[in-house]
Amino acid sequence: MAILGLLKEQELHGYELKKLLAETLGPLSSVSFGSLYPALARLEAAGAVKAVEAHRPIASIPMTGSLGGERAAFRARGVIRGSRGKKVYGITDEGQRLFEELLVADAQSAGDDRSFSLRLAFARHLPPEGRLGLLERRRAQLVQRLARTRQTIKAGRQRLDAYTRSLVEHNSETTERDISWLDRLIAAEHSSSRRGDQRSATGGTDTAETEGSNR
Repeated sequence: MAILGLLKEQELHGYELKKLLAETLGPLSSVSFGSLYPALARLEAAGAVKAVEAHRPIASIPMTGSLGGERAAFRARGVIRGSRGKKVYGITDEGQRLFEELLVADAQSAGDDRSFSLRLAFARHLPPEGRLGLLERRRAQLVQRLARTRQTIKAGRQRLDAYTRSLVEHNSETTERDISWLDRLIAAEHSSSRRGDQRSATGGTDTAETEGSNR
């Protein structure tokens, strides 16, 4: 889903895709070429991804007049020439369909922290009600987690050592902050929905008034 979501926005070669995947999945993700290219091959075999050769123009590099500058210009030319012929990947119509199917299906599940972060990174491709449902389900999940954590703190107040208790309290505070963050996102979704409804209502009124004045 992450590969298709990135390719949905632009065609990318392997290195660019690997870099953007690492940024999207987070600093702790382990995106390697050893896992990326087999995944691309599977998607290509399924008809979800296409591969084309990149033919990027070689930029003109002015000479500097110094030996060091000439060497730098030569190395730069080599890098640019080396980029020609790189395989660039793009999404197909089948890939678009598969991405939407995966995104909607995953958005219906609770998921873990990493899975939610991935879905949220591409939530802009969901309809408004889909985004709202994703956020509300995640909030409910965190509320349950917070209740369990607080129960752990209460039950183990006497037997937990200071460091363990501090760690559990830290997890509780982190969950509270995440819930507050989700509350802001949910409020923003509701606000955006209301603005959309108001624009629709205003547009309908303006149309009726215009038709009336024309008559």
